[in-house]
Amino acid sequence: EVQLVESGGGLVQARGSLRLSCASTAYIDRNTCMAWFRQAPGKEREAVAVLNSVDDSTYYAYSVKGRVTISQDNAKKMLYLQMNSLKPEDTAMYYCAAYQRKPWLRCLNEGAVYQFWGQGTQVTVSS
Repeated sequence: EVQLVESGGGLVQARGSLRLSCASTAYIDRNTCMAWFRQAPGKEREAVAVLNSVDDSTYYAYSVKGRVTISQDNAKKMLYLQMNSLKPEDTAMYYCAAYQRKPWLRCLNEGAVYQFWGQGTQVTVSS
């Protein structure tokens, strides 16, 4: 079973930056879909960014596009989320997630398909 552990959250002022990290106990192979989700109090969970390991293509939520970058380091079994120009509305618990896709399917941004989840790291952006 894959275990994911997030780190890097914290309190930051608006327009600041944070880099979230996710350590995986398993190697991130070509069929592993990795993603960052977030959930704010009273709101639904949403996919922030998804990474297709097979071709390094990405998906970003419209609300964060241009401000965040998802990346991975396979050798270190790490996933990252670089967040810049943070806004108060980015305040949420951020989760790292992963699942094994069928080789002929693209990685999805729907949380229901993700099999493995971290415990989350809190990001709070003050105005």
